[in-house]
Amino acid sequence: MLRRLLLVPVLLALFAVPAQAHGADVRFLTTFVVPKGLVVGGTTVGGISGLDYDRRTKKWILISDDRVAPRFYEGRLDREAVEFTAVRSLLGPGGPYAPGTVDPEDVRVDKWTGDLLWSQEGDRTPTTLIDPSVQFSRKDGSFRQALPTPDALKMKPESGPRQNQAFEGLTFALNGTLVVTALEGPLLQDGPPATEAKGATSRVVVQTRTGRPVAQYRYQQEPLFAPDASTGVTAILEKSPGVYLTLERSYSPTLGNKVRLFEYRPLQNKKRLLADIGQFTKPDNLEGMAWGPDGTLWLVSDDNFSPTQVTQFIALALR
Repeated sequence: MLRRLLLVPVLLALFAVPAQAHGADVRFLTTFVVPKGLVVGGTTVGGISGLDYDRRTKKWILISDDRVAPRFYEGRLDREAVEFTAVRSLLGPGGPYAPGTVDPEDVRVDKWTGDLLWSQEGDRTPTTLIDPSVQFSRKDGSFRQALPTPDALKMKPESGPRQNQAFEGLTFALNGTLVVTALEGPLLQDGPPATEAKGATSRVVVQTRTGRPVAQYRYQQEPLFAPDASTGVTAILEKSPGVYLTLERSYSPTLGNKVRLFEYRPLQNKKRLLADIGQFTKPDNLEGMAWGPDGTLWLVSDDNFSPTQVTQFIALALR
């Protein structure tokens, strides 16, 4: 029955299943930090919220969530260091985006065409509502095509995503035929944010690569780990057909970041804890996740262009 339901738009109304305990599924390999103030192509490297490896060019793509100058970097990444080699602006249908109109979050390389698929969170303020979106760009950053945003996920006065809690994670699935996005937090119509007693319910959205709706799934997030914390899903990545990795990042001003890696099976409504990143190293604001060419799992942090945060890379091996 669940396979049949996948063929139509649906939000699976299943009971929340707490994350199960993890075993020795993850092995720590290395971590390093980008020097502060690094300048590439006249831009300061920062705000890296997503990354992916391009097997055609053998380069990494790293997207910056600079709302004033949305862009992506090309570079090289291995277990020794990262090198940023070029930077390109992300353009809209009519040219450069007006400052503040897009908020890039995640990026994937389309193995069919070599184009880039990237997500952006839109905006919600007392005077502005900008819908989140997923779109294709060419390798030079020029606009190619936007996927339609499902109506329930559009910014409306009484419904839709909360501010800065929309399309945070993005992955291709089923050999590039599907596009899967993870919302960082719950929609206004899906309930309240997380508390220490109960996690929030967000959504994972599945579309075809042309934008046709396929399914929407409930995703049960973990409760807050501290009374002053905030939390959300920051990345999603296909592991195998029907199986995904998700990254939940929580932040407490008094305790810092807590980041956990899960295995998520939407059709079975199951989520399994693989690792608390803090058991390996002190995590910063981890937001991006991608497979390397050798099967290494890479994580990257968004420093928010803040002097107190860093651009951190972490390499893991999964069993």
